[in-house]
Amino acid sequence: MLHRHPFLSLLTLLYLGFVGLVTLTPGSEQPDYSWWAARVLARLERYPDLDPLTSRLSVERVEFLANIGLFVPLGAFLLLLVGTRLWLVALAAGIVLTSMIENIQREIPGRVPDPRDVAANSIGMFVGIALAVVLTLPGARRRRRERTDRR
Repeated sequence: MLHRHPFLSLLTLLYLGFVGLVTLTPGSEQPDYSWWAARVLARLERYPDLDPLTSRLSVERVEFLANIGLFVPLGAFLLLLVGTRLWLVALAAGIVLTSMIENIQREIPGRVPDPRDVAANSIGMFVGIALAVVLTLPGARRRRRERTDRR
């Protein structure tokens, strides 16, 4: 798997390193992004057309959505590495990974593990896997047709 897709494997490892940096850095060494989320929300509230959206958003919800977004690429990368037939393996690997991250955070000063993060990260994995399946579906159908035509 890794030798067949060396660039994708490297990209996945680099992204895993980024996820580790974001999620496993001690709280004192990591910037507080809540001020940024609050500032973006305040800026969005200036636009009355966006009121249905901004009235439902809070810093906590933005953080939840950011956790989802952080794991979407990882879900796509894992699916591309293992293949669409093993999508459930990719999802299980992602859930195990995010559970491990939350457990490791118990030992990191300034970090607080949260079961909602496991849920958000798992949702992100699923969205990434689903997105990768949809994007690779035309190519998979074409290859299946070509194999059928050769017989």
